[in-house]
Amino acid sequence: MGADLNITKQLQDYILKHGLKLHPVQKEIINYNLKLGDVKRMQVSISQCQFLHLIIKVSKIRKVLEIGTFTGLSTLSMALALPDDGEIIALDKDEKTNKIAIEFFKRSQQDHKIKTIIKPALETLIKIRNEKFDLVFIDADKMNYKKYYQISLGLLNKGGLIIIDNVLWHGEVIDNNINDKYTKKIRELNDFISKDKRVEKVIIPFGDGMTVCRVI
Repeated sequence: MGADLNITKQLQDYILKHGLKLHPVQKEIINYNLKLGDVKRMQVSISQCQFLHLIIKVSKIRKVLEIGTFTGLSTLSMALALPDDGEIIALDKDEKTNKIAIEFFKRSQQDHKIKTIIKPALETLIKIRNEKFDLVFIDADKMNYKKYYQISLGLLNKGGLIIIDNVLWHGEVIDNNINDKYTKKIRELNDFISKDKRVEKVIIPFGDGMTVCRVI
């Protein structure tokens, strides 16, 4: 049986070099985040940007809900793939980082596709419960991941996708000696989704791990 490759730094660089090229403003966001210190870990990886872009193109997605925006790299990656009349509703509770993200959206000329909402996501999800989306991307506070997932199922069109970031949690999900509240929450979510018959699912080891679920 074939085995997955061990992705070294050199091989990762090769993969990125030969993959989808970044927009100049995506590069600006990455360079900006590098100056933020440890908080830059909240940014998605380049391979995740490429994946989100292509899955939107292939699936002909038109309307996206993003839970967790940070400085806007994932948002912009998806917006660039949407048709000109596509839409992203991007939720985040940090007004400071949201202002920065909006400036990047304007510079990329993608801001007409993006609506940002600054409130705790659970509050907004209740208010938009009658809207329907083709894709929900979850990359926010881990303690509420399962709630976000459950609510998102009711917001999707049939055949819609939920993509969840950080599901491998730096590899700590398999370390029985690590049992902090965040690791336990991620494990709980992964176990729950693995048994959820409402979706087809796969975990992809991009970045910190992504689960892709398709509503049956």
